[in-house]
Amino acid sequence: MLTGLKNAFRIKDLRDKILFTIAMLIVYRIGAHVPVPGVPFQGMAGLLPTDGAMGLLTLFSGGALSYVSVFSLGIMPYITSSIIMQLLQSVIPSLHELAREGEVGQTKITQYSRYLTLGLSILNSIGYLFLFKSYGISFAEAGAPEVIFDIMVVGTLTAGSMLIMWIGELITQRGIGNGMSLIIFANIMAGLPQSIFSSLGEGTMGIVVTVVIFVVILCVIPFIVFLERGQRRIPVQYAKRVVGRRMMGGQSTYLPIKVNTAGVVPIIFASALLYFPAQIAVFFPNVDWVLAVANALASGWINWILNVVLIVFFAYFYTSMIFNPEDTAENLKRQGGFIPGVRPGRATAAYIKNALNKITLPSAVFLAVIAIVPSIIFSFTGNQLIQAFGGTSVLIMVGVVLDTVDKVESQLKMYNYDGFFK
Repeated sequence: MLTGLKNAFRIKDLRDKILFTIAMLIVYRIGAHVPVPGVPFQGMAGLLPTDGAMGLLTLFSGGALSYVSVFSLGIMPYITSSIIMQLLQSVIPSLHELAREGEVGQTKITQYSRYLTLGLSILNSIGYLFLFKSYGISFAEAGAPEVIFDIMVVGTLTAGSMLIMWIGELITQRGIGNGMSLIIFANIMAGLPQSIFSSLGEGTMGIVVTVVIFVVILCVIPFIVFLERGQRRIPVQYAKRVVGRRMMGGQSTYLPIKVNTAGVVPIIFASALLYFPAQIAVFFPNVDWVLAVANALASGWINWILNVVLIVFFAYFYTSMIFNPEDTAENLKRQGGFIPGVRPGRATAAYIKNALNKITLPSAVFLAVIAIVPSIIFSFTGNQLIQAFGGTSVLIMVGVVLDTVDKVESQLKMYNYDGFFK
């Protein structure tokens, strides 16, 4: 591991990407502590609640919301727009064809996602303005119209959201990649120290609970890694054929299908959809039934059931988006490959699809169980560390770390260096 890190910093291009990623994440965390103009920074601490829907909003903003920061909206408007665009691709044929056009089509879809992110950011900013005012936060100074400061707050929060989107895309393009997930990772890690101190401050029982939590996490991480690295290997045989004067094919290989093809995307998408009612609730801070619905969807047995359903749904949905059995079967047929005992073409596609469905279900259920069990425990204990460092957070962090390590390792192997794991 240490040798791999040394080799990563020996390669100038890779070193620049790593340092650029770190610099962008530092800029993001600095922005998370810059308050909106006219807001007393220190006076905001502890003003907003940390449970229910507000706790969910604060968690995904990396604590920026608790200070009414310029980054209070966080990365969620961008994630929400990405989810909407993914869903629309399966509904609107023109978008589906655009997605199949390669880099040109993806560039256009990305541009549509940016416009949608802008619209969602403006709506969320207006909702947050109502929310802040409901807690007695005033942005107007003496002698100035309040509407001017309202416009300034909405504009600042919208600009902050677009800046976060830009930082995420920069990390993806010029850094080590996966900018959206790395920002979520930074948000989770930012709230960890405060949660640890809060848990340790509960006396002897708090210390015991903290130790137990970390022991359980250390035991669960190997299972998560096993799930992320697990593969279903379908044997493939290539027929012999003559190309010119050479005999080609005849070898045996396998088609690797990841057990968890969708990665941490189902967790992120499910959390984003459950986060959406909390976003709606900020428009109606004084309407009790709206807050009650948002809190019920943010925590409790309704949240647990919806989490399981959404994680399983997005596991299948996203797997179908990134892995097409028909295309795989067609490519095998074109290259002279076949699965022993299975006819090429439709039969091969059906066989691959059946295998994919069988391995997706247990992996999705495992993700759902790991995600909701800590929430159930938190509902009985109230320990903040369980909420901040629960199953969803651990799954996202482990998944992001493994994906980042894979990207760095692929760069190392391009320069004939050994990776992190020999």
